[in-house]
Amino acid sequence: MNAVAVCLLFFAATAATASSGEITGRASVIDGDTIEIAGTRIRFDGIDAPESRQTCANPSGKPYRCGQASAAALDKFLSQSRPTTCTATGKSYDRVVGHCVRADGADVNAWMVRNGHAIDWPKYSGGRYGAIQAEAQAERRGIWSGSFQRPCVVRGASCD
Repeated sequence: MNAVAVCLLFFAATAATASSGEITGRASVIDGDTIEIAGTRIRFDGIDAPESRQTCANPSGKPYRCGQASAAALDKFLSQSRPTTCTATGKSYDRVVGHCVRADGADVNAWMVRNGHAIDWPKYSGGRYGAIQAEAQAERRGIWSGSFQRPCVVRGASCD
């Protein structure tokens, strides 16, 4: 088999067709709520993670790069069970919006909120991550251990 045929087979095995609404493959982390699989950017549906440039304050008030911490946590989580499968739920600008799971079935969107690396965005989630966000907040996980601005505020966008 020549190199072109191998590449085509690999692409076919790692990226589902658009008609299925699913994209599967090895995910590259763009930031805490966006990944890329087989050249397709996917924004996690219903959650919002700190911006890459965003800083938050730790429990003692010292600033840290929470956007980078969120992306690093996501990368580590995804690396523990590959591939990642995302089901498209919509489109936003140049990205697919979707719900993603690891190969072991772990819900990526929920994990990010549960561990304080992202927040529920009720405008898009309908509040489905509200209970696990409350748990993360009560346990002071991730960004909830100190203080932060909502990512939409940092972007200068409407949060409603």
